[in-house]
Amino acid sequence: MANDKLSIKEKIGYSLGDTASHFVWDLVGFWLLIFYTDIYGISPVVAGWIMFAGSIWDAVVDPIVGIISDRTNTRWGKFRPYLLFGAIPYAILAVLAFTTPAFSPTGLIIYASITCLLLRTAYAFVNLPYSSMSAVMTSDTYERAGLNTYRFIAAYLGQFVVTGLALYLVNYFGNQGNEAIEAGGLKAMFTTSTTNAAQGYQYTVALFALLSLVFFIITFATTRERVPAPKKQDTSIAKDFKYLFKNDAWIILTIVGVVSFIMFAMQNAAIAYYFKYYIGDAEGVQLFNVLGTVALIVALPLSKPLAKRFGNRNVFIGSSILSGIFFALIYAAGDNLIGIYTFNILAKMAYAPAVPLLWTMLADAADYGEWRLGRRTTGLCFSAAVFAQKVGWAIGVAASGWVLEVSNFVPNALEQSSQAMLGIKLLVSIIPGILYASCAIFMYFYKIDSNTTQQMKIDLDAKRALEAETC
Repeated sequence: MANDKLSIKEKIGYSLGDTASHFVWDLVGFWLLIFYTDIYGISPVVAGWIMFAGSIWDAVVDPIVGIISDRTNTRWGKFRPYLLFGAIPYAILAVLAFTTPAFSPTGLIIYASITCLLLRTAYAFVNLPYSSMSAVMTSDTYERAGLNTYRFIAAYLGQFVVTGLALYLVNYFGNQGNEAIEAGGLKAMFTTSTTNAAQGYQYTVALFALLSLVFFIITFATTRERVPAPKKQDTSIAKDFKYLFKNDAWIILTIVGVVSFIMFAMQNAAIAYYFKYYIGDAEGVQLFNVLGTVALIVALPLSKPLAKRFGNRNVFIGSSILSGIFFALIYAAGDNLIGIYTFNILAKMAYAPAVPLLWTMLADAADYGEWRLGRRTTGLCFSAAVFAQKVGWAIGVAASGWVLEVSNFVPNALEQSSQAMLGIKLLVSIIPGILYASCAIFMYFYKIDSNTTQQMKIDLDAKRALEAETC
């Protein structure tokens, strides 16, 4: 029977894995699109298609990684080895993706496409097994909620560092260091040559990639897998998929993942444009992101106590509705920075408790498959849900590029058309608000309540104890 309680050391060690992911992936989510258009020199629609194709490819790879990891058996467990052996290629490919080679325009598009695909492949082989670990480190749903709370506090601390320092570091590495910062601040990045900015991006990503590598190794060294797969379960891939699609809890969470990640990707990709072109203050995006991340970190610890009091499902529903309303209100704030920052902070605080609960409920869905259907597919369960989320991310990022193109956005133009301004405003407010609020509708049909999780734990622990005795 699995040991339910996790030490503080193990929770912190596990959480650093998501800091590692955010050190690189937030650079992709927040800066890769604007890097492609304003530094690398390709059109928004082409950049959008490249990122769309990368996310779709990533989504295709995820179930493959899930199937492979479910069938991996080592002295370190099923999922931990991928952190150790996948972190190095992940770090190298991150640097290559933000490198601007001296190629022709066609060559640049081909290079961007290839490096984007390879980086997303490496990310899948590290992040998917990492996410799956939360389901096998403990069998207690509230302990999982606590573990995922640690995870996302660390994740958003990583995001805080990236969003707070990225442009300063780009400017530092690209423009002779401290002298450039003192002379021009962040605005210098948008007025100096793209060659310097390209170098700044490359060196900045190299620094964060190195830190990511170190943190993944720490996560590997400080964690342990405890919840085993059923001893007599066969290795049929067809059966895995058959039973996965009978798991109604997983289906609902997958739909929620698609919708919510469209919202995340769309707003993350568009926010730099919003401040650079609509607000007219490129540096303002730093404060916007930093305050939003602080709000997330402050509100995340509420996740576990709220879940115990009201249940995972109910907390998620309330969180979706409130945060959707606050996101939409950013549009009403116009160019009032106090209003913009305030509504963003409220939106982030409202949805923060739901962030770890989504992953906690995915772990519960893996238990549910074993409990109700007799087949455990932890890696595939997480990978298929992450697959759907990557599809959502792909749609969100690509949609941002398409909206910019349709709105007649012109990269680096001093003045944008009213159409372009409207498109940029909608991408960070009304559209994300409607999308996230709609998640509440889907979560209404999620039926794993507190009594169900308690009964699943009792039955599955008894089953595993019996299997251990008969081995």
